[in-house]
Amino acid sequence: MFTGIIEEVGTLKSIQRKNHAICLTLSAYEILKDIKRGDSIAVNGICLTVTSFTDTDFSVDVMQETLSRTSLSSLKDGGKVNLERAMPMNGRFGGHIVTGHIDGTGTITQIRKDSIAVWYTIKTSPSIMRYIIEKGSIAIDGISLTIAKVSPDDFSVSIIPHTIENTSLSSKKVNELVNLENDCIGKYVERLVFNKDKKESGITRDFLVKFGY
Repeated sequence: MFTGIIEEVGTLKSIQRKNHAICLTLSAYEILKDIKRGDSIAVNGICLTVTSFTDTDFSVDVMQETLSRTSLSSLKDGGKVNLERAMPMNGRFGGHIVTGHIDGTGTITQIRKDSIAVWYTIKTSPSIMRYIIEKGSIAIDGISLTIAKVSPDDFSVSIIPHTIENTSLSSKKVNELVNLENDCIGKYVERLVFNKDKKESGITRDFLVKFGY
């Protein structure tokens, strides 16, 4: 599990093709301090497994399923990626629950400065928009962010200078793809309440409304 608080921005050193999969080698510094083979690292929000590492870089394998659902296929040598190690049990929960399982991608349609902040508007599919609510949480390329505005087919986030300076968002441009992970709590609640195959459930829409949810 991750929190969406990016630890550092890494750089793609190389891409090796393996039939329908690829091996990515990424340069880093901070996350290499206690890295081990088999560790989970979120790369632009995607939970990947470390297969090898050196003092200056680490490698991960990416399967076709992941390539088809994320923006990794558009990543090029020298590209910047957000990196976060899995959350330790005694760590601080600075963001929100991020699983590292991407729901899909979105396209940046507008980048607009507003005083010290920068607004990003992202267009995405209805299957992702259904879980997006104003003031709710979203992980964009692994960054835990708060949704500031919602329209029928897009949403906007307002980014503070610290986040711009310490993530890969500073290098993003209009029409680029970003990875999106919805807040998993909303998906589980929907499954529990509206699962037609479940014969019995004490939790219903009326139950939630009654108790203020």
